[in-house]
Amino acid sequence: MAHDSKRPLKIIAGADSLGCTLKDALVTHLRSLNIEVEDIGTDKYYSVGEEVGRRVSAAATTTDTNNTEIRGLVACGTGVGVSIFANKFPSVYSSTCISPDDAKNSRSINNSNVLAVSGTATDKETGIKILETWLNTPFKSPCPASDNVPWPTEIDNFLEGSIEEMSKIGVTVIEDHLKKEEFESCAICNLAKNREFEPVDIMPGACMKIVRESPTSAIVRFEAGSVEPAHHHTFGHDVVVMKGSKKVWNLSKKESYDLGVGDFLFTPAGDVHRVKYFEDTEFFIRWDGHWDIFLDEDLNAAKDAIAKE
Repeated sequence: MAHDSKRPLKIIAGADSLGCTLKDALVTHLRSLNIEVEDIGTDKYYSVGEEVGRRVSAAATTTDTNNTEIRGLVACGTGVGVSIFANKFPSVYSSTCISPDDAKNSRSINNSNVLAVSGTATDKETGIKILETWLNTPFKSPCPASDNVPWPTEIDNFLEGSIEEMSKIGVTVIEDHLKKEEFESCAICNLAKNREFEPVDIMPGACMKIVRESPTSAIVRFEAGSVEPAHHHTFGHDVVVMKGSKKVWNLSKKESYDLGVGDFLFTPAGDVHRVKYFEDTEFFIRWDGHWDIFLDEDLNAAKDAIAKE
């Protein structure tokens, strides 16, 4: 496979109603190859393109402690609409491929990390050939556009340099927009504006700004891929997610919750819970009393338990 063989590969897949049949067939094929797939299902083409693009971009622009390569697979009637909206995010290189040659060119020239396919123009057998070509073609490899011979040195050097330059496109605009939203539009964020984040030693990948001491209120950040081992607190706490996504397992209640931006969760005092962060995540948290924490397992045990999910 043409991704880094030392890194596990995960595909985020989705489609609209005209692309879902082909998408489902390709997801089944990916799983037969023992490739991890997260299928987000069927929605409007622009919603699917946005969600897959956002997830691939987040993975490409942040450090994943699990070192997993994240790519995307999207489908709609033409394969064009989903690709347009996936490409609105930095470091996303989505290409609509109608033939295996398209797939080979997109990987060789553009280092495509999101494959877009047409549910109306592409049958299952052709779709699988396109997908396998896209998976198995390395960046800068011989392709139809190079007459299936290695690229000349001048073009090879250009392609090599293009990756760093392309990855910067759109980043500054988005960062400026996020900073403006964070410090001008969000009242909770302004509580922490002039405070320094401090590492949380007991939780690798975490840092925190205390905005009130008792009852404790804080803004907490976790890096993508971080895990909170099972733990509990003397007091219950409210959480509102401001950025990113995470999953919380309440082990005391044997329940789990997938949380994204704007979601709220209350965890009662003493409830043992474990957390996994899928992206760089930031949330506001308020305890009913003074903040404390008691670990109920170590980090390795937590990661093993999550891997078995």
